[in-house]
Amino acid sequence: MKKFIQWMNESFAPKMNKITRNPWVSAIQEAIMGVLPLILVGSLITLISILNKYISGMPNLQPISDFSFGLMSLFIAFLTPYFIMDKLKKNDRRLVAGLTGAAMFLMLLSPEFTDDGAISFAFERFGANGMFVSLFVGLLVGVVFYQFSKFSFFKSSSSLPDFIIVWFDTIIPITLILLVSWLFTFQWNFDLYSGIISLFEPLNLIGHSFAGFVIITFICVFLYTFGISPWALYPIIFPIWVSGVEENAMHVSQGLQPENIHVFETMMGWIWIGGMGTTLPLVILMLFLAKSNHLKAMGRVTIAPSIFNINEPVIFGSPIAFNPILMVPMWLNGIAMPVITYFVMNLGMVTIPSQVLQLWYLPIGISTFSVNTDFRGLILLALLLVVSFIIWYPFFKVYDNQKVQEEANQ
Repeated sequence: MKKFIQWMNESFAPKMNKITRNPWVSAIQEAIMGVLPLILVGSLITLISILNKYISGMPNLQPISDFSFGLMSLFIAFLTPYFIMDKLKKNDRRLVAGLTGAAMFLMLLSPEFTDDGAISFAFERFGANGMFVSLFVGLLVGVVFYQFSKFSFFKSSSSLPDFIIVWFDTIIPITLILLVSWLFTFQWNFDLYSGIISLFEPLNLIGHSFAGFVIITFICVFLYTFGISPWALYPIIFPIWVSGVEENAMHVSQGLQPENIHVFETMMGWIWIGGMGTTLPLVILMLFLAKSNHLKAMGRVTIAPSIFNINEPVIFGSPIAFNPILMVPMWLNGIAMPVITYFVMNLGMVTIPSQVLQLWYLPIGISTFSVNTDFRGLILLALLLVVSFIIWYPFFKVYDNQKVQEEANQ
């Protein structure tokens, strides 16, 4: 175990951090982060809409969600090439690249024009269902703009203003991108949007399968125990989450049952109890049962943030990261929590979330009820807490005794 941790620390972790800092990967991460405030607005509307069940006469606030969370793919199509240019130090082209990404995405939606000059889009294509398309568009625009940024019609000594130089230098990449989009959409009548979606469909199916749910959850927890941010995986995971919950909402609107269990709302309601890795039970054990001064202090310091699902203090303060004694139970939680949750929801014993609610900082219990308003979900939460306590307890006792001995020696 010692050699394994040393290899992870000296070889694997630096390579993963290098991937995370890659301008192309970090640009996607920044784009996703950029739309999070709009997702939170949609989440607040979902939270308020719960009151509709208990208070009559409340106004319908759904349009607010439709024009925030519901336009996510359009925003991503703009932000991805914008941040790619930003990360590659091509700041003078980032705005034009972003606008080109938005224009290409709109063209790929296959809009219909009427004789009176109106244009119509399928609104559901703007939302989470189109995230893979918007990421594809953003990356393609970023590649084309970056390659053309190496050439210029003007010499570096030109006296023309910089913005005019950018205008002319970006004419070719803009024309090329929109010309190809026009050929596919309007000349060849090929639905490139659906084609791109079909390419990513196997990834989506794997992500929503039982094995995909468990493996992805475990990998995130595993990386976190080595101090590696799971954000490196978010360009893959996030579209799976948001498209899954949007598909669930569509099923419910059609009178069908939601099917996608692996959504962010499931993670915040039952899997990440106290934060990624289900660390709240450990904090409670430290707060009430620890004998060592160090773990007692950590319990007092970390209980408040843990209730709100913020666990960086306990991960790096206890520490759990790079600590073989506490890493193992966190890995076990990363497997046990999704396994139990999947089987319970798949059997129909707890309602699968079907509305966007990404307020992950809500206290556990409140967040659990809010994601599906099903009281049976609280029973599942209690079961998961018991299982997690059982997993943490023996490892906690070993580590606590070890710390007591260290403090006695000092």
